[in-house]
Amino acid sequence: MRLVTSIFCLGICGGAFGWTACGDDGGGGDADSDGDTDSDADSDSDSDADTDTDTDTDSDANACVDRINGFRATIDMPPLDRWTDAESCCDGQAQSDSVTGTPHGAFGDCGESAQNECPGWGSIADVIEGCLQMMWDEGPGEPYSEHGHYINMTNTAYSEVACGFYTTGTGSVWSVQDFR
Repeated sequence: MRLVTSIFCLGICGGAFGWTACGDDGGGGDADSDGDTDSDADSDSDSDADTDTDTDTDSDANACVDRINGFRATIDMPPLDRWTDAESCCDGQAQSDSVTGTPHGAFGDCGESAQNECPGWGSIADVIEGCLQMMWDEGPGEPYSEHGHYINMTNTAYSEVACGFYTTGTGSVWSVQDFR
């Protein structure tokens, strides 16, 4: 399921997967009665006190870049490099935009030249499979307002892309893809 809000917002040119407890196989125990086997105050199994809504952000970012590069390969374009240094900043942009409810509200904060955004999707998998596909399906053409996401994904001036994700308390996923 995805929320239908501002999905066709354009970049300015120039859930997380739900993890459920599988149960205890008899070892460990739940020292703090939060549903896991560690002693911190959250319900995930790592030792920090933060509930992890996405336990594999590196894999998600890589899948996002791979998806964009897969689209580019269909038109014989070279792959974009994964811009890992900006990923944490992109996560912050997605979080900021989700709080304000304004896609592209934090545009430019990470030094990017262009940005695509997927606001309010149901999961990271939905973003990678659905939102990126919708952007690609805009196809080439003019005016920019109708093809901007595709134009950003295929612009030969860009050599790198960073993908950021944020999952709200209600499970809605916001994602930005920053190009430079």
